[in-house]
Amino acid sequence: MKNQFFKILIFVLSGTLLSCSERSTEYDVVVYGGTSAGIVAAVQAVKMGKSVIIIEPGTEQQLGGLTTGGLGATDIGNKMVIGGISREFYQNIKKYYEDQKNWKWQNREDYIEGRNKTGEDAMWTFEPSAAKKVFQKWIDKYKIPVVYGERIVRRGEGHTVDLNGWLVASAGSVSDGVVKEGSRIIEIVMESGNHYKGRSFIDATYEGDLMAGAGVSFTVGREGNDIYNESLNGVRTTLSIPDSDVPAWHHHQFEPAVNPYVMPQDSNSGILPMIDRKGPGTEGASDHRIQAYCFRMCLTDVPENRVPFTKPEGYDELNYELLFRNYEAGFARLPWINSPMPNRKTDTNNQSAFSTDFIGANYNYPEASYTERAKIILAHRNYQKGVMWTLANHPRIPEKIRNEISRWGFTKDEFIEGNGWQDQLYIREARRMVSDVVMTQNHCQGIFVADESVGMGAYNMDSHHTQRYIDEKGFVKNEGDVQIGLSKPYPISYKSIVPKKAECTNLLVPVCLSASHIAFGSIRMEPVFMVLGQSAAVAACLSIDQNFSVQEVPYSALKTNLLNLKQILQLSEVNKE
Repeated sequence: MKNQFFKILIFVLSGTLLSCSERSTEYDVVVYGGTSAGIVAAVQAVKMGKSVIIIEPGTEQQLGGLTTGGLGATDIGNKMVIGGISREFYQNIKKYYEDQKNWKWQNREDYIEGRNKTGEDAMWTFEPSAAKKVFQKWIDKYKIPVVYGERIVRRGEGHTVDLNGWLVASAGSVSDGVVKEGSRIIEIVMESGNHYKGRSFIDATYEGDLMAGAGVSFTVGREGNDIYNESLNGVRTTLSIPDSDVPAWHHHQFEPAVNPYVMPQDSNSGILPMIDRKGPGTEGASDHRIQAYCFRMCLTDVPENRVPFTKPEGYDELNYELLFRNYEAGFARLPWINSPMPNRKTDTNNQSAFSTDFIGANYNYPEASYTERAKIILAHRNYQKGVMWTLANHPRIPEKIRNEISRWGFTKDEFIEGNGWQDQLYIREARRMVSDVVMTQNHCQGIFVADESVGMGAYNMDSHHTQRYIDEKGFVKNEGDVQIGLSKPYPISYKSIVPKKAECTNLLVPVCLSASHIAFGSIRMEPVFMVLGQSAAVAACLSIDQNFSVQEVPYSALKTNLLNLKQILQLSEVNKE
């Protein structure tokens, strides 16, 4: 734990030191954020003859974002809507695993995972290191410069205004790190003192720091259902799933009568950690809460490659009291989704009422300072370390659960520097841009059809829980989970990845795009981010070639280019699986 703390502390402090000599460089396209979307955007820009740089504000380990950060079980919905470079990535994953030398801990013939069908041209499950190798091969092939630990200056970033609980940044609140002439970004300034000039900029981060610093409108939290005439947004404690009697809070919920107080039955003894005293809020209304974060763990049951779970320094048993009480109330399952990846590894994700999601610990993350974000990330890591050690060792956990969890551990050959722990926290949701088109539940469900498509979404409208609260009977409940399927894929509007023209004319935002909380829950899938990253790069290059603002790029030209690049833009182009 000490090594990890000092690693984060050194990284935070190093970002605050100015270099001895400021350096200014200029590119056609500046990509801020080395996520999967950022890498794909950079590849596409180079293919169109443009000079490009990727600026990754985090560590080298974070190159590729969640795709290399443990999320190897690709969430898709309909695989056929994944085209272009995004599909090439999964095709390259398949080629990687067709090479027998890449199967060290398992025979290729023994690996089975339901996402992969016989005869497909792509593979949808993979180890973090495999994804990293595919991305690195592209970066080397296209000679894309990548810099790490370069964080945009955020001092003086704009304030927010409260509109009926709906937080929107005031337009024009430009940070010290974004230099603009009128509505155009001229350069971005790093904490190191380095300046990066560009003709076009792409914010591919999960947080949207460049977008916010450029004075672009954004929101944080959940819109009330009245904002966009939705039914699945805002606070959800009693609403039922449409056409069903199943309550909204059915999934990942506590057993009945789990007590929230430190001393059971004594409401004066205080409440247990991470139960929101202000919850749950008004049904269907806006609030500041965002869906929970976690680390997508890569585990193994191969003894030679396994790192046992360890108790974190400062472990406090009280933080896991709700886990104990849920088992004592009758819960009897393993509290995880342990999806098998190649080589007897896993993508391990949250499942059930108390699991790897650190519910309620991330509200401040989207707009927190870099130092505060580092503290939030460390708190998530320590919480999750405690969850795993508790499940494997604590006597109040049922023996059969302890025995099964103890078979697993972190992998020695993944995230080696972190002893199995990655740097990339699963930022499921942070800032979301507010532009001329906001993707909503109505688009996801086909009630509205977005024009000027630059890609398609197909996954469920999905949100993890956002809070724990005490219900009217005095018991603890989780709130915020939504899992509503879609009848068919839907187009994502070009106008949802570009800001309002008055705010910025040479910026594209393929990750923190303009979408409501519930629509973003469907769009926020890594293959879709890659699709939107490629489309954003094409638009950026066209805007440079024609000296247009990104808002003025003729959609006819953009569409022609995207179709030539095998992007899937409409349902009519989708072959049924």
